[in-house]
Amino acid sequence: MQFTLVYILYMEWCKEPFFQVALPIIVSFAFATWFQSKRIGDLKDAINKRLDAIGQRLASIEFLLNNRDRRITTLEARIPLIQTR
Repeated sequence: MQFTLVYILYMEWCKEPFFQVALPIIVSFAFATWFQSKRIGDLKDAINKRLDAIGQRLASIEFLLNNRDRRITTLEARIPLIQTR
C-alpha cells in the first residue's frame, strides 16, 4: 500500500501547476534572454564596424577638404597678381 502511494505521489508531480505553467515560462524567458543577448552582441559588433567605416570616410573627406582649402588659399594669393597684370 505504501509503495503504491509513494509511486502515485511520485508520478503526480508533473501535474502540479508549477511544472505545467510556471516552469515552461521560466525556461522560455531564460532561453529568450540568452538568445537575445547573443543577438545584441552581434548587432553591437556590426554597428561598431559601420561606425568605424563612417569614421574613416569622414577622415578622408576632411583630408580632401583640407587640400581644397590649401588650393583656394593659393588661388586667393594669386588673384592680386593676376589683377595687376
